Amino acid sequence: MSQIIIDDIQTSLSDFFAEHTFSKVAVLVDENTVEHCYPKIKSLLPAHLLIEIKSGEAHKNLDTCTHIWNALTEHSFDRKALLVNLGGGVIGDMGGFCAVSYKRGIQFINIPTTLLAAVDANVGGKLGIDFNGFKNHIGFFKEPHSVLVDADFLKTLPAEELRSGFAEVIKHGLIADSDYYTEVCKDGLNQINWNAIIAHSIEIKQQVVAADPFEGGLRKVLNFGHTIGHAIESHYLGSKNHLLHGEAIAIGMICEAYLSKKVLNLAQAELDEICATILKIYPDLSIDKRDYTAIIALMYQDKKNVNNLLNHSLLYKIGEATYDIAIDEKQVLDALYFYQTLKN
Repeated sequence: MSQIIIDDIQTSLSDFFAEHTFSKVAVLVDENTVEHCYPKIKSLLPAHLLIEIKSGEAHKNLDTCTHIWNALTEHSFDRKALLVNLGGGVIGDMGGFCAVSYKRGIQFINIPTTLLAAVDANVGGKLGIDFNGFKNHIGFFKEPHSVLVDADFLKTLPAEELRSGFAEVIKHGLIADSDYYTEVCKDGLNQINWNAIIAHSIEIKQQVVAADPFEGGLRKVLNFGHTIGHAIESHYLGSKNHLLHGEAIAIGMICEAYLSKKVLNLAQAELDEICATILKIYPDLSIDKRDYTAIIALMYQDKKNVNNLLNHSLLYKIGEATYDIAIDEKQVLDALYFYQTLKN
């Protein structure tokens, strides 16, 4: 597994380059991280190539990969080179994807600058890009050499990006640690010690990934909220109703908590608690009833599905999840309507 270091970035990045040498170094950024985050690490880097791409899920595609591969090729990067991915989940996913596929693989490290990337996207070795509107449709399993985490980068985030990442923090508690869920939800986005939150979320995810690195079984519990959530995110991608990843997952967690009650007898009190907590943090999200059919159609592309069954990861109770629970279209539709009733 990757070496994950939670420390001041000046210390961790300086130590990294003191211990490792590469033929060439490139840094992948977007227009946000080049302005707000790159100045913080620029002086710590050896001579390097800066590759800038456009931010956002809408650009996590083959066209952007071609731009990255072209830059590496034009500057004669060989297989002893390093790609530093400085940014959120899109940068980490796509930068890693490009590194692994370039000349059959070069080393890469991730420096997450968002909460989502720090607690989820940069941990576990999943790399991917979107294809024909389907999220993470093409990709690899490959751990970065190292992940260097510094919660100070969170200060550069707009509030909605911090809120998006917090959905994954909530999810980690719901699937594996009820005490953690209670603790993080008590303070919501007003956490005093983000380093501690990040460290505990990483620990939860790493324990699951270590037991099932290639998502053959147990790792699927990490997808709680994602079967419906990813379909919602994909459906609204690029539209005026675009949702950030964590916003879509927040809706997905409410819907899948409802399914957990219907199928696995999750206690009504726990369903009520989950809904109240999520709606308090994400009060302004909505989906159009006219989009339900299209959202369900997108769910059939979910990578957990087998033999055209809509497989879900659901909760027995807060802190305990299971996976590969087949849900039919009518049940999904009921879950979407349930979410809508909470908004009315």
